Amino acid sequence: MKRKISSFILSIVAVSIIAGCANQTNTMETENVLQNKVNEFIEVELTTDISHLSDNQREMLGYLFEAAKLMEEIYWQEAYGNKEELCNSITDPVVKEFVKINFGPWERLNNNKSFVEGIELKPKGANFYPDDMTKEEFESFSAEDKTSLYTIIRRDENGALYTIPYYEAFKDETNKAIELIKKASELAEDEGFKKYLQLRVEALATDEYYASDVAWMEMKTNDIDFIVGPIENYEDALYGYKAAHESFILIKDQEWSKKLEKFASFLPQFQKDLPVADEYKSEMPGSDSDLGAYDAVFYAGDCNAGSKTIAINLPNDEKVRLDKGSRKLQLKNSMRAKFDQILVPISELMIYEEQRKHVKFDAFFENTMFHEVAHGLGMGNTIDGSQTVREALQDYYTSIEEGKADILGLYVVTKLYEMGELDSGEVMDNFVTFMAGIFRSARFGVASSHGKANMMRFYFFQEKGAFTKDEETETYKVDFEKMKAAMEELTQKILIMQGDGNYEEAKAWVEADGMIKEVLQKDLDKINDAGIPRDIRFKQGKEILGLN
Repeated sequence: MKRKISSFILSIVAVSIIAGCANQTNTMETENVLQNKVNEFIEVELTTDISHLSDNQREMLGYLFEAAKLMEEIYWQEAYGNKEELCNSITDPVVKEFVKINFGPWERLNNNKSFVEGIELKPKGANFYPDDMTKEEFESFSAEDKTSLYTIIRRDENGALYTIPYYEAFKDETNKAIELIKKASELAEDEGFKKYLQLRVEALATDEYYASDVAWMEMKTNDIDFIVGPIENYEDALYGYKAAHESFILIKDQEWSKKLEKFASFLPQFQKDLPVADEYKSEMPGSDSDLGAYDAVFYAGDCNAGSKTIAINLPNDEKVRLDKGSRKLQLKNSMRAKFDQILVPISELMIYEEQRKHVKFDAFFENTMFHEVAHGLGMGNTIDGSQTVREALQDYYTSIEEGKADILGLYVVTKLYEMGELDSGEVMDNFVTFMAGIFRSARFGVASSHGKANMMRFYFFQEKGAFTKDEETETYKVDFEKMKAAMEELTQKILIMQGDGNYEEAKAWVEADGMIKEVLQKDLDKINDAGIPRDIRFKQGKEILGLN
């Protein structure tokens, strides 16, 4: 009997040991998977030559860095909530690092899936709205400023919805930023930049951004640029109404910017020549639009979460665009990092060998630059004048708008080659580089508007025969004529959809094709298995620039 009991006890111990080992193995596997995901964001130093800057400009940068960090604090509140509470609840350093990359417990490049135990799916409205608010409740809510870019929605003690303007909701951080930007403005030597900083202070204090946006448009000779405040509305996946806080600190590349100046003058002609009926191009971009090349030295907030932008097209205000135009800023150092570390390795894996010679940095730069140009083309308002395109397409606006900018940007590049205004290579370089770029951006996943836009375009090109896949090498070969025809057809489709404000068509298209289907998933798995980075992250700050 004792022997049987002893055997029974030993069996229990053995099972417990095996179970413990299994749990330990599972934990290790989970940690390894998460560490691999962290490693997919390759670290890049954000630096540039600042030897030409004066002592005042160097001192001014210190204040701008501190103000930018405050935008990051606000963005955490918009995207998640209490950063310190979340980070203090996590003991695993790998999990904590991934939280910092994603600005929350949801994986941005994997459909916002939670990777922190005990936390469920991300609310579509992030933290701009109560997470239990329904669309029906919001639509019956009568506050005039409920759709404002610059209000958050909360519940009072009785559970009723009410609005809070940003300058009140984020009062502490905003006031600190205002004081820092005031000090920076006192050191600004460029009068246009000084005026912009002074007006931006007023804007942050009132949520009235028009005057400062106009002043930003009018700057022409500044060496330093500083973007700050609530800008883009990607974070609000519920309606696309709310702008999220971010900041960029940029150093202008005067030589490269000079090369780009002539292209801004073509904007009215680009608009006039769009391949759609006149009513879909009746708005004329402002005449003060310009193009510039910069090195980024700091990203903060929205622009620093998940995938990193490599170009900027602002302001977003349709009135400013009509009155003054927009500025398109190309971030050369970030762009070069993504090209060398990500796009070239993808092309060596996915592009037909004979066409890899067409994957060039100049083509990548041009495609990205004219993507930003294309944001300023087409219609900002529906053709019946009843609302903005953003309001009409609501939660599907950003995916359609990014799709427009991608394909219309390639259309503009093609026209410039035909006009003889671009001669850095040949237009086939842009087409093949564009094709490789689809795989790069589709990896951002369905939670990203840029990712969805690339998925939708991949399936459209596939249907139109714009590329063929070599079954032996599993690589893609661009058919130039068919891609050109598909490019023009897709340009028309999107411009008409936006001009009509056709929400139902946008919804149907995004929901049908804004996803990773089997063939594309297989390709993306191949890229992932090759260990190619998914995106970049930064070592940045005053120390990296050599400032005290």
